[in-house]
Amino acid sequence: MKIGLIGKKIGMSREFLDSGLSIPVTILSIEKGRIINVFTKEKRGYDAIQVGFGKVKNSKLSKQMKGFFVKKSTEPRKFLKEFRVNNISEYKEGNEIGLELFKDEKFVDIRSKTIGKGFAGVMKRHNFSGLRASHGVSVSHRSMGSSGQNQDPGKVFKGKKMAGHMGDKFRTIQNLEIIKSDLENSLIFVKGSVPGSKNSIVLIQKNVKKIKRITSLEKNKKIMTSSSTIPEKTKAKTKSPEKKKAPVKQQEKKEIKK
Repeated sequence: MKIGLIGKKIGMSREFLDSGLSIPVTILSIEKGRIINVFTKEKRGYDAIQVGFGKVKNSKLSKQMKGFFVKKSTEPRKFLKEFRVNNISEYKEGNEIGLELFKDEKFVDIRSKTIGKGFAGVMKRHNFSGLRASHGVSVSHRSMGSSGQNQDPGKVFKGKKMAGHMGDKFRTIQNLEIIKSDLENSLIFVKGSVPGSKNSIVLIQKNVKKIKRITSLEKNKKIMTSSSTIPEKTKAKTKSPEKKKAPVKQQEKKEIKK
């Protein structure tokens, strides 16, 4: 797992670029995380750091967690997350991590919990077409139809798409583009939608996949540069005037025919 930050989804808006492009944006609020533990290969077998996010009251902590934070001499944190790190020497206990982490990044991966939809049928949950809306089908138009087989094997396989609980699951959306970040207010603007409702907890990480596609900000620069440069006027080729033929008299025409 690559190093990341925990934030809160505020809502959606849109950003207008100089070229007039309108980009749908999700706004995420991020609090700085504090490094609480540093794990080395000698202790754990791998290099990692433990980061605490969010504030919580002492009254809501268990005795074990109270003792843990007192031992580390830090403020109690609501969330503790462990990230594996390549170079452990760059991180020390007590240091803070903020939006500067994504300073040179163009894309991020975001993980959060989807909105719960409750118990849903197969048409809503799995996009089934349903049964025929004609004669012969009575009061079962939105049902899934047969789920098993005949005598062989005569059972319903595990993983069969059926009606059930929809949503309320952790999902990761990869390669979301960073439009801009506000360091003063600790806000980050990400292109597109993010799973979850407003005020839901979100985990933002550096993207795992390597992407070569052009960002919308780079497209905007291309449009602006192309509009500012004036193309050179091609010189019109001057045609030489054609020599007008002298009119031929009718008598001369007749002599030519003869």
